[in-house]
Amino acid sequence: MKQLEKIMMSLSKLTGRTGLTVKAASPEILLVVGIAGAVGATVLACRATLKVHEVLDDRDEKYEKVQEVLEKIDAGEISDEEYSNKDKNKDLIKIYMQTGMGFVKLYGPAVTLGIVSFACIIGGHKIMKTRNVALMAAYQAVEKGFAAYRRRVVEEFGENKDFMLKNGLTSETIVETEMDENGKKKKVTKTQLVTDPNGLSMYARFFDDSSTEWQKNSDYNMAFLRAQQNYFNNILQSRGHVFLNEIYDALGFQRSQAGAVVGWVIGEGHDNFIDFGLFNGENVKVRDFVNGYEQSILLDFNVDGVIWNLFTKEKA
Repeated sequence: MKQLEKIMMSLSKLTGRTGLTVKAASPEILLVVGIAGAVGATVLACRATLKVHEVLDDRDEKYEKVQEVLEKIDAGEISDEEYSNKDKNKDLIKIYMQTGMGFVKLYGPAVTLGIVSFACIIGGHKIMKTRNVALMAAYQAVEKGFAAYRRRVVEEFGENKDFMLKNGLTSETIVETEMDENGKKKKVTKTQLVTDPNGLSMYARFFDDSSTEWQKNSDYNMAFLRAQQNYFNNILQSRGHVFLNEIYDALGFQRSQAGAVVGWVIGEGHDNFIDFGLFNGENVKVRDFVNGYEQSILLDFNVDGVIWNLFTKEKA
């Protein structure tokens, strides 16, 4: 008995996992079924077309018989009472109905399969659309929670600390040797900000030789990035919104899933400008890049967050 219960439990788990897998892949399954069905419907329609002449020949044969009777009436071989106009109309209606049914039998399977195929494709699209709406809502909920967290950080530690945490910066104390007014060397303790790779946002990208737009020339790279930043700020002001993937494309980066839904939008409560992080003078790496000592730079973008639904609501 216990062995049977174990078997039933295993079957139940297997069925549950299989059902979950099928449900998760249902949009892809419906799409494949829909495409296969559309192809099948086309094949059936082509086969039906090859048999259309049979239906038409049968119709013409019956119609010719009616015409023969009418000719005999005109010749006086048959009286009007034996085959009246009413009888003729009945026969013609019958011929048309039989011809129509013939076409239905020929093309019915193809049309039915085509309707089912389109229903599968539309059904798969509807499931994906519902999931995307749910994902968008979840993403926005996370963003609201993060925004609330940042407000608490500002209230507790100030805007400077929030800036450092948001941009993945840490303070580093260094000792440099400088010349005083008398020309003597002296040691000076300074504090500078450095980038913490573990604290960067998911949108940050290195503009280096991994980018198709990067060149082995610091001045060119800086001019290019400034031009792109100015260009997309103009786009933001004129169009009202910019997606992160658009900037990734322009800078030679690979697109990301997040970049398809996050970006910038003009409106109250937003920065209303695009910043690549090029002018953070407190960051020693950024300072070196601006001064031409570094050929590469780590860019972190000040995205407003998910704008897929936001910019339409604000009529951007």
